[in-house]
Amino acid sequence: MREQLAGIQFAATSSAEQPIARASAQLTAFVGRTLRGPLHQPIVVRSFADFQQHFGGLWQPSPLSYAVEHFFEQGGRQAVIVRVANAAAPVTLSLKCGRETLRLEARAPGTREFLRASVDYDHVESGDEQSFNLVIQRVRSPGSERVEEQETFRALSVDPQSPRFITSVLLESDLMRVRGNVPMARPDRTLMPGTNLPVGYVSSNPDGDDGKPITDYDIIGSAARGTGLFALESVDDLAFVYIPPLARVIDVGVSALLVATRFCRDKRAMLIVDPPSSWESAPEAIRSLKALDFRSDNALLFFPRISAMDRLRGRVEVFGNGGAVAGLLSRSGEAVAAAVTEREPEPMLRSSAKLAKEINSSDRWLLAAMGVNVLQSVRNPDREWPALRTLACGASASSDWSYLAQRRFSLFVINAIERGTRWCAGSPNAASTWMRVSRQISNFLSELRSAGAFASVPADQAFLVICDERINDEADGINILVQFAATHAGAYHSFMLTHRPGGATVRPVMVNRFEATLVVSRELEQEITLRLTPKDDLISVLALN
Repeated sequence: MREQLAGIQFAATSSAEQPIARASAQLTAFVGRTLRGPLHQPIVVRSFADFQQHFGGLWQPSPLSYAVEHFFEQGGRQAVIVRVANAAAPVTLSLKCGRETLRLEARAPGTREFLRASVDYDHVESGDEQSFNLVIQRVRSPGSERVEEQETFRALSVDPQSPRFITSVLLESDLMRVRGNVPMARPDRTLMPGTNLPVGYVSSNPDGDDGKPITDYDIIGSAARGTGLFALESVDDLAFVYIPPLARVIDVGVSALLVATRFCRDKRAMLIVDPPSSWESAPEAIRSLKALDFRSDNALLFFPRISAMDRLRGRVEVFGNGGAVAGLLSRSGEAVAAAVTEREPEPMLRSSAKLAKEINSSDRWLLAAMGVNVLQSVRNPDREWPALRTLACGASASSDWSYLAQRRFSLFVINAIERGTRWCAGSPNAASTWMRVSRQISNFLSELRSAGAFASVPADQAFLVICDERINDEADGINILVQFAATHAGAYHSFMLTHRPGGATVRPVMVNRFEATLVVSRELEQEITLRLTPKDDLISVLALN
């Protein structure tokens, strides 16, 4: 059942001769409560039908389920879901072992995990009293014969010394594991009720618990254990992360948003933030945002919330807009096109969703000045609308990164180069590798220049790639300095990429091409002085925290 994330992750380039791919990240991550499914495991879904199969579909206590529905209705392509829960408990299943009982429990907690098991002794030697075969099935509903997933385990044993000891073997199961001690006697053969035919099943007990409403702490999780948000650490190609409201009337707290923003910064993704449910008007949104003082060039917010049909309640309800926003942005085109086009597409909702409140044109521009975007359900007759913003709102080191298209483009460039140059982590830290890396990245940036990027400067000033002995030594990983022109003339984006066998790190840096002396502020970690040839232009590279 479980999707393999490796199937959707970007394959690392095998050699420098292979060009860096221009595929833009479109994967949106949702973290929250669902009806069923494994906890803290990122699972990719490509349709709402996929989501129903893995996570049980719409569920009133799960705003995430509605957000995923809105995502695909608005044109979303693929999403990765991380289920979290608060004090949820799994169902159990009891297999008779003579006078004792072998207890199994579901891997995934909740009341909607309908499991059954069958035991037989087929192909087990007649003198072997410890071995048996076990079949575990997930069915659609109690008493249903519609099997959604099945696992078969041959020649299991109740002997702890056996390599087929049931406790050890079921560690590989996606459905069940052993709870408690294993009896000395093997499980009895399961028979069809009222017969001696060995084709019966034992159903799970109705003792699961869906748990309590989740909290910010459940969302945040643990970096050490890889839970909550940090379950996404292994996921590549993330474009957006969205945390739906914790419950119908409970917004995500500031603590979770701050952790999620930092996580998105480290993953080079964008966090989609819902407008609080208390925002009743544009002026109130502006006042509240000033008081909140939440600024980040890795976060974006759209206003207002949306109205959509609640198919469980049979009426129109108001929802957070993050799922719809993620779907809208996913279908709006790749990051390269969004950055180089003269005009972004309007943030138009499809007909399945409407605006919960109407916003007039003047308020639209006032909100944009605060970094808040406004959704549309009908086309703007004036054909003029503010460019989409991030929540940086002047707080970013780069004016470019106050705009969503430019921020997405810069993240695309950084991510593409990081993925496309992973091959060098296993190559010698030598001049031959440095030269190949430099050529590969330069070719990639030249292609982007031909597509219309870096148009604010002449071609010979569009980008800079340094990978040589000035920033590399034999003891450390392979360091690559990359700089490319921002949309605003005279501004540049710069970063230092380091590849090591254990992984890669990316640090934003400040590169000054012309100043011979430079005052280093306390916020800067280190200063590296480079001298370019043949012009001998002095470059100071300051690595930021």
